[in-house]
Amino acid sequence: MPEPSSTLKRRGRLVRIGAALVVLLALAGYLVVQYVTGGHGPGCKVVSGRQDGEEYEFTPEQAVNAATIAAVGTGRGMPERAVAIALATSIQESGLRNIEHGDRDSLGLFQQRPSQGWGTKKQILDPSYAANIFYEHLAKVPDYTKLPLTVAAQRVQRSGFPEAYAKHEPDATLLAAALTGYSPATLTCQGRVDADTVRVAGPDAVRAALVRDFGRDVLQPAGAEVGGGTSASSPAPSASARTVTLPVDAGTSPAKGRTAQRRGWQLAHWAVANATALHIERVSFGGREWVAGNTDSQWRTTGAAGADGSEKRAGAVRIVTGQ
Repeated sequence: MPEPSSTLKRRGRLVRIGAALVVLLALAGYLVVQYVTGGHGPGCKVVSGRQDGEEYEFTPEQAVNAATIAAVGTGRGMPERAVAIALATSIQESGLRNIEHGDRDSLGLFQQRPSQGWGTKKQILDPSYAANIFYEHLAKVPDYTKLPLTVAAQRVQRSGFPEAYAKHEPDATLLAAALTGYSPATLTCQGRVDADTVRVAGPDAVRAALVRDFGRDVLQPAGAEVGGGTSASSPAPSASARTVTLPVDAGTSPAKGRTAQRRGWQLAHWAVANATALHIERVSFGGREWVAGNTDSQWRTTGAAGADGSEKRAGAVRIVTGQ
C-alpha cells in the first residue's frame, strides 16, 4: 500500500489542530460566562414598562446587588436618573458583582480603591457602603441629571475609559425604572434555589436584609409586621407565620415624598430580586402576585382585592418566605 502523501498528512494535522482550537474556544467561552455570572445563568429579567420589547436578563447575584444600589439611592433621596447612573457604572466596572479584585487595588461593585480614599477594603466590599459613597460623590457633580450618563459617571469614577458607561445606559435605565418602583410588575426572577446552596431564610432574614438596604425606617414607621414562629405542636410554620407585611399607605409617609404606589413596587421588586438569596416564595402588591418557580415567573393578577383581600385595601407588600 502506498504511503500517504505529505500533503494529506499536513491536511490531517490541520484538521486536528482546527478541532482542538474549536474545543478550546468553546471551553474559554464557557469559563468567561461562568466568571461573569458567578457560575449561575440568568435567572432574572426586567422588561420595559412601555411595552416596546426592551428587556435585560441578569443573574440572582446581580439582582441582589442592583436592588441594593437602588434602595440606597432612593433612601438618600436621589432621583431615578442617579440610580440609573449608579447601575450603569456598576455594570461596567464589575458586572454588578461584588468582586474582591480589579485593576491595582480596585474592589467591589464600583471598583473603588482604598488608596484613593474611597474607604477601607472591608467598607468597599459592603455593597451598601459602596453605593452610598458613590452617590455621595455623584451628588457633588453640578447638574449631573442633565449631563450625558457616561459624562456623569466619569466625573465620579475618573476611569481610563470615559466612554465605556454609555453602552450600559439602556439596561441601567430599565433596571432603575423597576427598582425605584416607577415601572410596576416589570422585574421577575425564577426564584429557584439549588439544593446545595447555603442560604439564610425566613422572616427575620428578610427583615434584616430590608434594614440593610433601606434602613430601619422601612420597618418602623410603616408598622411592618411579621408572622409568629413555630411551636412544639406545629413544627412547620404556616404561610402567615412566614409572611412579612409592609404597609405602604399614603398615610404612612413614603420615604422622601415618593408615592405609596412607587414605594410599594420598589419593595415588591426588591423582594423578587432577593428571592433566591432569601428563599422568598411569594410576593404580592396592588392586586398582583409573583410566585417563585413558575415557568414564566410573571406577575399575575390576583383580583381587585389582592390574594387575601387585604393588599388592595391596606396598600401592603406581602412577602412569604420558604421557612
